Amino acid sequence: MDLIAMLPWWAGIALALTSYMVLHSIAIRPLPAAQSPQQIGQLATTAIWQGLATGGQYILPLICLAGAAISAVRKRRRSQLFETTSASSSADALQNMSWREFETLVGEGFRRRGYGVRETGGGGPDGGVDLVLSKDGEKTLVQCKQWKAFKVGVSTVRELYGVMAADGAAAGFVVTSGRFTQEAVAFAAGRNIHLMDGAGLMKLLKEAKAQTGAASTTKARTSAPLASPAPVAEPVKTEPAFDTVPPAASPIPGCPQCGKAMVQRVAKRGPAAGKAFWGCSAFGAGCRGTREMARDKN
Repeated sequence: MDLIAMLPWWAGIALALTSYMVLHSIAIRPLPAAQSPQQIGQLATTAIWQGLATGGQYILPLICLAGAAISAVRKRRRSQLFETTSASSSADALQNMSWREFETLVGEGFRRRGYGVRETGGGGPDGGVDLVLSKDGEKTLVQCKQWKAFKVGVSTVRELYGVMAADGAAAGFVVTSGRFTQEAVAFAAGRNIHLMDGAGLMKLLKEAKAQTGAASTTKARTSAPLASPAPVAEPVKTEPAFDTVPPAASPIPGCPQCGKAMVQRVAKRGPAAGKAFWGCSAFGAGCRGTREMARDKN
C-alpha cells in the first residue's frame, strides 16, 4: 500500500481496475475435466491459482484504492502546506515545522518547478538523502533533514557528495532553515552542490508559486472558447411587383416624372394584376413614373 501511495492517486485507481479485470477473468475460467491421471496435478495447481484469484479480485483492488486515497490526501496536505508557507513574508514560518513537514515542503517546491520528485522514505531527522529529483534525464539528490541546525557544517555536505558519486547524480541540494558554515560553502564550490538556506528556500517557494500561477493563467486562456463571429444576415430576396416584357414596336414614350425612356411591364399584384403598362426605366434608381398602355384599337 505504501508503494501505491507514492504514486499519483489516479494511478492507484487505474491499478485497482486493471487488477480486478485480470483476476476476475482468471477466477471465472472453467476448469477442464481431467482426462488422465497425469492431468490431476496440473488441474490441482490451476484450481489453487483460481482460488487465489477469487479472493484477490476483491482484496487487491481495495488495497490499490486505499493507496490512491492516501496519495490524494497527501497531495492535498502538500498543497495546503505549500500555499500557507509560500504566502509568508519571511523564513520564520519554517521554524515551527516538523522534519517531515519540512521535507514535504521542499519536495513540493521542486515539484512545482518542474522536477519529478521521489521520496526515499529514509526516516529520521538526521543525515541522509531524502528526495531524488529527476529532470531532463538527470538525477539530483536532496538532503533536507538538517533543518533545525542553526549552522550546517562541512560534514553534511561531504556526506552528500559521496552519495552523489556513488549514485551517479549530476547535482545535489542541501536545504536548511538555518545557515551554512564557511567550510561547507567552500567545499560545495565547484562540486555542483547547491546550498539552500531559509531565505533561499522561501525564494524557491515563491518562484514556484508564481510559475504555477502563470501556467494556470496560460492554460485558462488557451482553453477558453473563441467567440463565434456574429452571423451575417443574408439579404431577403423579394419578387418584384411586375415583370419586364420585351418592348413593342410602338413608339416608346418618355417618363412623365424624369423624362427617361420607359419600358413595358406587367403588373403581378394589385387590382391591375396581369395588365401591361409603361414603367420608367429608372425604376431601380427611385423613379416611380408610369403610363397606361395604349389599347389596341383593332
